[in-house]
Amino acid sequence: MRITILTNKDLASCLALNHLIPGLKNHQLNVFLSSRVGGSASNENRLPQALLDLKFYEQDLFLNTVFPIADALALENPSLRSFYSLAEKFNIPISELNRINKEDFDTYASVEPDLVLSIRYGVILKQAAINLPTHGVINLHSGRLPQYKGVMASFRAMLNGDNELGTTLHYIDDGSIDTGRIIAGSSMPINPGRSYLWHVLELYEDACKMMLDTVNRIEKGEQLDSSLQQPAGNYFSFPQQQNLDEFNELGMSLLQADEVMDVAKKFYRSKRE
Repeated sequence: MRITILTNKDLASCLALNHLIPGLKNHQLNVFLSSRVGGSASNENRLPQALLDLKFYEQDLFLNTVFPIADALALENPSLRSFYSLAEKFNIPISELNRINKEDFDTYASVEPDLVLSIRYGVILKQAAINLPTHGVINLHSGRLPQYKGVMASFRAMLNGDNELGTTLHYIDDGSIDTGRIIAGSSMPINPGRSYLWHVLELYEDACKMMLDTVNRIEKGEQLDSSLQQPAGNYFSFPQQQNLDEFNELGMSLLQADEVMDVAKKFYRSKRE
């Protein structure tokens, strides 16, 4: 199949691609990246400082420092690969595409996808983009639906005192957010003492296996079972300072530097080490 992956230029998206691309290497792949999630750069600058710090660690640090150094080292078999290294290793185009509904629609349409996989993509798709692939658009949401729609769903689940974090695989049926038919879900226990970012990154291994299993079923011609979401749950935007203060008061953290360093080292180390 011709498969297009829509994702974001950040650490979690890169990890997701590391899990997905080897399992999709027999398909014709194209990867398009958004540059941010959640609006314009001016809106981003109005976020609480803690969220700007989080963005630095999960995006700027890796795009501007960790990935370029890893690419310069050019290890033959690193534990994790950067966007550039993935493109080179698997001979697939990976490029930025932010105006998918407007100026960049022809670029998106030109690859004629049979199936579109969406993970953390920063642009809400309009109907023309949704209708293009024969098998539709399937999104991996890092939260349990319909309870946790929107951004940073794992943060909201941790703040609410949930014992588990969930992911949801669902169709994008229209331009609404996280409301499409549910295909499957996965979950993992919350690990006390670990940060929000650590939990988000850990979610993607099992979630991407779930996505690969779904792609395999589509390729075999199987009919996917899906269920309509109940008109319930909540839509969450970025946390406000009050939410972040409550999170900290509960003894939880958005990130821990040692955890980030552990992930960064995987881009510099061979799998055999």
